[in-house]
Amino acid sequence: MAYVVLKHIHVLAVVLSFSGFFVRGLWMLADSPMLNRRWVKVAPHVNDSVLLVSALALAALIGQYPFVHGWLTAKVLGLLAYIGLGMFALRRGRSKALRVAFWLAALLIFGYIVSVALSKNPWGFLAA
Repeated sequence: MAYVVLKHIHVLAVVLSFSGFFVRGLWMLADSPMLNRRWVKVAPHVNDSVLLVSALALAALIGQYPFVHGWLTAKVLGLLAYIGLGMFALRRGRSKALRVAFWLAALLIFGYIVSVALSKNPWGFLAA
């Protein structure tokens, strides 16, 4: 029962994380002042904390850990790439063209992470 609840919390946090990042990317493209709203800056950190805690709890519950099991290692490394690309997409990119490229790359990495999670294969959609 705990596994099912944790998994649902984790999946909901994943959906919210993707949705929020996608919308913030659209706002970046439109030079929207929404990006400067306090809640837009705080909400992703709250959601990502829920995402991380649920991921750690799930890993402990199923007894699979990064750097021991390949698919979880791939997810962690993908997550680090996603975070780095996302930072440059929404804040640090020097030009809008670069920010768009980083945003698209981050969305691709997000898809890779989800494909790894669904397939339990470190290659994810690259295995095809």
